[in-house]
Amino acid sequence: MANIKSSKKRALKSEKNRQHNKKYRSMLRTFIKKVNSAIFEKNIELAKKKFRKMQSLIDKQAQKNLIHKNKASRYKSRLYSKIINLT
Repeated sequence: MANIKSSKKRALKSEKNRQHNKKYRSMLRTFIKKVNSAIFEKNIELAKKKFRKMQSLIDKQAQKNLIHKNKASRYKSRLYSKIINLT
């Protein structure tokens, strides 16, 4: 651990932020897995419902710079194309 007071504070703050970001990153992966499992089961209605929830979550995280906006767009595009191919 650092010796200077400000660097100690910064280390604690960055660890707190890392834990916060980790929680939301994990939540994002969980939502993506739920959509993928609905697609795998060929349940179109459930997949669309889960996709709508996941889409808003991804947009919020991209807006807060937890993930890059292009990555968010790529996630949404790939999952939506999978849903469309089911029909």
